Amino acid sequence: MNALQTAWDRVAAISPAPQTWVVPLMALLAVVIVLEPHLWRVARNVVTIAHEGAHLIVAVLVGRRLKGLRLHSDTSGVAISSGKPTGLGVILMTFAGYVGPSILGLGAAALLGAQRAVSVLWIGLFVIAVMMVLIRNLYGVFSLAVVGAVLFALVWWGTPEQQVAAAYFLTLFLLFAGPRPVVELQRQRMQRGGAPDSDADQLARLSPIPAIVWVALFLLVNVGVLVVGGWWILRPVGG
Repeated sequence: MNALQTAWDRVAAISPAPQTWVVPLMALLAVVIVLEPHLWRVARNVVTIAHEGAHLIVAVLVGRRLKGLRLHSDTSGVAISSGKPTGLGVILMTFAGYVGPSILGLGAAALLGAQRAVSVLWIGLFVIAVMMVLIRNLYGVFSLAVVGAVLFALVWWGTPEQQVAAAYFLTLFLLFAGPRPVVELQRQRMQRGGAPDSDADQLARLSPIPAIVWVALFLLVNVGVLVVGGWWILRPVGG
C-alpha cells in the first residue's frame, strides 16, 4: 500500500510554476523543431507515435479489438484493430489520427493549467508502455524505447524544474506540430499517384464526404486546438 501511495504521489504531485522564461523558450524550441526540416524528420517520429496512439485509443473507446501496431523509419505507421469495417466507430477511429497529436497536446495543456506537469510525463510514459505491448516491428520497438527512456528518466530522476520545462516543451511541440502532417498529407495527395490509402481517402470511402473536406477538417481542428491550447498555456505568463 505504501508503494502504491508513493507512486500515486509522484503521478499527482503539484508542480512548481514555470519561471517566466521557460514557456517562451520551450515554445521557440518547439517551433524551430517543427519548421527545420532535419530536426522535423527526427521529431516527426514522436508525432507518428501520437497519431497511431490516437487511433488505438479511439478504437478501444468504440469497442474495437486491438491487434497490433507498426512504426516505420519513414515516420509512417499503422494501428491494427478488428471490428465492423464500416460505421461511425471506424470513421471516428480513422479521423482520430491526424487530430490526435493536437488533442493530446490540448489535454496536456489542461494539466499544465492545473500545475500537473509531472502528470503529463507520467501519462505519456503509460501510453508508451501500452503501445510497447502492441508493437509488431523492430523499428517501432526502438522508437518507443527511446521516447519511453527519456520520459522515465525525467519522471524518476528529473528535478521539478526539469519536469516542468519538459512537460511544457512536449505540450507545445504537439500543439505546434499538429497542422504540419496535414499539410504534408495534402501535398502528397496532389502528387502523381496521390495517397489512396491515406486516412482522408479512407474516410472518403467510408462516407459521402470527399477526401479534401476531411483534410480541411483535420487542419481546422488542429489550428483551432493550437489557438485554444496556446491561449491556455500563455495566459498565466501574460498575467
